[in-house]
Amino acid sequence: MHLLLLGVSHRTAPIELRERLDFSARGVDDALAALAARPSGAEAAVLSTCNRAEVYLACEDLERGRDDAEGFFADFHRLSREELTRHLYTKIDLEVVHHLFRVAAGLDSLVVGEPQIFGQVKEAYGHATAQRTTGPFLNRLFTAAFTAGKRVRSETSLSEGAVSVSYAAVALARKIFGELNERTVLVVGAGEMGKLTALHMKSQGIRRMLITSRTLAHAEALSAVMEATLVSWEHLPAALSESDIVITATGASIPIISRHLIATTMRSRRHRPLFLIDIAVPRDVEATAGAIEQVFLYNIDDLQAVIVENLSKRSAEIEQAEAIVAEEVSRFRGWMHSRGAIPTVVALRQRFEAVRRAELERLEPKLAGLSPDTRGRVEEITRLIIEKLLINPTEQLKSLSDGQTISLYAEVVNRLFGLSPAARSDINAHDDLAPSLVTSDAGVESHPQRARKSPHSS
Repeated sequence: MHLLLLGVSHRTAPIELRERLDFSARGVDDALAALAARPSGAEAAVLSTCNRAEVYLACEDLERGRDDAEGFFADFHRLSREELTRHLYTKIDLEVVHHLFRVAAGLDSLVVGEPQIFGQVKEAYGHATAQRTTGPFLNRLFTAAFTAGKRVRSETSLSEGAVSVSYAAVALARKIFGELNERTVLVVGAGEMGKLTALHMKSQGIRRMLITSRTLAHAEALSAVMEATLVSWEHLPAALSESDIVITATGASIPIISRHLIATTMRSRRHRPLFLIDIAVPRDVEATAGAIEQVFLYNIDDLQAVIVENLSKRSAEIEQAEAIVAEEVSRFRGWMHSRGAIPTVVALRQRFEAVRRAELERLEPKLAGLSPDTRGRVEEITRLIIEKLLINPTEQLKSLSDGQTISLYAEVVNRLFGLSPAARSDINAHDDLAPSLVTSDAGVESHPQRARKSPHSS
């Protein structure tokens, strides 16, 4: 079984393409269903954030899996493969592990150390498990990624020194205006990003804050917390007219502020400058609005200068976080290698159990006179003997981290005990046993979700 990742991010694709690859626009659950229906029938998860769209697979055939993932990306988003593939990155096996661990730790974010990505990775895994598209490999991969992310947050100060994208937007506003205490700020959107933006703006001592959202209840709640002025959605044009800075952070799938609305607003403002910082993906403000005189429109990609400055201040924390990720990747590598021993361990257990049952059947005439309680004790004692005999070989096999050594040990065990090749040929036939046989320092693997089977697979 291999791990495979295909994706785009702020590092490989412009915002114009990233907003077209937003899985949340049509629904992550629908995306998972479409992906699971592909011929490879692989374990699958989809991670979709403002700055990345990624597909994680665990599959037997890498080429078939890659073809399925590319086809899925193009078909689901109605793009040509030619338009898409030059922006896609592909990672395999331990590259996937290292990448996801860095993502969960906030090391691959537009703003390094930002805290939101950890929750977004958990949400992606939650969707996949709910849709039953994960299995033993992706279950272990994501839970190990959570361990890496938690360690980085608890053992370093990376997130303490981090700025979220919303904070970077505020920093950009300060670079433009200097002090903000005489400015009126309009926050459009009352979701998580809107909340963070409002909080950071409030800390700058702005003169007045306006908050609006398409969901009135959300805007009311946030306005009350921030002691801001609530603006109903239908009064958005008037709010634009009286604001100096507008920061948009909604989850809309199409622009909610058009060029025409901005042009109308500028006439009522007598062309007083208007600064719009659009941190939503897909974008909230029609891109051509930035061409209007005295309108200064920035999007999430324009925050790079703030991000670079932020990075230079926290290089030591980043180095420590990278070391933690490397440790967790090494631990996961050991787990991946130990998976190669499971068929042999399973076959060995089956062999011992077959001998135990055969001996009990042979002794049945002598055991017939025993009471039910005594017979139960015989069953229990013989089973415990088997378990104790298997503890050492099981621990020895699962502790090996080198694939070649595992193969050598497995061959010796197979020859010594005459294990059936059929019994050890396919680990997937023993998913119910594997979690109890292979653990890591991160904890015991829980029983996996069954990966959804493709209607095309046998």
